[in-house]
Amino acid sequence: MEIYRVGGAVRDALLGLPVQDVDWVVVGATPEALVAAGYLPVGKDFPVFLHPHTREEHALARTERKTARGYRGFAVSASPDVTLAQDLARRDLTINAIAQPASQTGHLGLIDPYGGQRDLQQRVLRHVTDAFREDPVRILRVARFAARFPDFTVASETLQLMREMVADGEVDALVPERVWQELARGLMAQKPSRMFTVLRDCGALSVLLPEVDRLWGVPQRADHHPEVDTGVHLMLVLDMAARLQAPLSVRYACLGHDLGKGDTPADVLPRHIGHEARSVRWLKALGDRLRVPTDCRELADVVAREHGHVHRSADFGAAALVRLLERCDAIRKPQRFDEVLLACECDARGRGGLSEQAYPQRKRLRVALDAALSVPTAAVAAQAQADGASGKAIGERVHRARVAAVAAALGLPPALA
Repeated sequence: MEIYRVGGAVRDALLGLPVQDVDWVVVGATPEALVAAGYLPVGKDFPVFLHPHTREEHALARTERKTARGYRGFAVSASPDVTLAQDLARRDLTINAIAQPASQTGHLGLIDPYGGQRDLQQRVLRHVTDAFREDPVRILRVARFAARFPDFTVASETLQLMREMVADGEVDALVPERVWQELARGLMAQKPSRMFTVLRDCGALSVLLPEVDRLWGVPQRADHHPEVDTGVHLMLVLDMAARLQAPLSVRYACLGHDLGKGDTPADVLPRHIGHEARSVRWLKALGDRLRVPTDCRELADVVAREHGHVHRSADFGAAALVRLLERCDAIRKPQRFDEVLLACECDARGRGGLSEQAYPQRKRLRVALDAALSVPTAAVAAQAQADGASGKAIGERVHRARVAAVAAALGLPPALA
């Protein structure tokens, strides 16, 4: 039995990055031998075991043979005579196909049969063997790695192979959960726009996210968007979200905030009247299809509906500000409203040449929310009841109290309240 450290742990160590998780491969063993040594079997599709002490995953060296379309159509062989080189050959990229004996650290004892160290030095994402084409998830993984390592390029032969896979219909077989998993990880990468650039370059974006793909080439008003192209704007917004270290829910909201611009009637371009409502509809379809988590879907819905109003809120009086807060459910969910404001800031600053522009709306609306939250609603409601009010009249009394509080907090004259 020989045990090797493989994959991302070796890659990240060579790049001088923190190593988060360590994957291990075991050569020359059987499932029975590992169980006898105290390992706990956990793999469903192939032999994976938890180390008896560290609980890190150890997989038997294996080969795979394509048996059907999609990423699940494989026959796995994990016999003791499978070599380390054979196991590494089934991996996606050369930079992930470097191994190191368990007893070695640093740069010692590296086993690199496919040139992974060379590609790390040259900053290239290159497939290991032609077996890459057997698993369509690898297209998403390459795009995600391009977002994580923005100074790496995709090898031309790898990009061509990805195009052939798309043309062969392999991407059509991907299940929603797997697409979302890779999409979410790419959105959280250092430069999310690169994921979409790679997916567009190989033709996969139009299959997986047609709502997003069709935004390229759609013009916008140059006085609002110096970058003009809606797809280009979206990429700037996503990269701004990464720059501002936004959580996944905010980045997903950024991804979907302008989807409705993709079907703006040609005769009204470059204006996009009513695109907010269309974005909400497209977001629902996208969320249903990819089974997007509820928190991401709910935030994206609010941002799509209200981002235009948030942008224009600098001109709002207190009454309009409170109505905006109420539509966003900000009084009940103030933390989510903070994420709404962050997504809107990403949108405002994700425009050609305007990345350093201040976004005062975020601070102003947060002051307004704090003022609205400070209203003692129970006391106001009790007084309204004492005055003979009931039902909607009580709610209206609370609403007026919030408007007054916001006006006072922002120094707005009564006429603008």
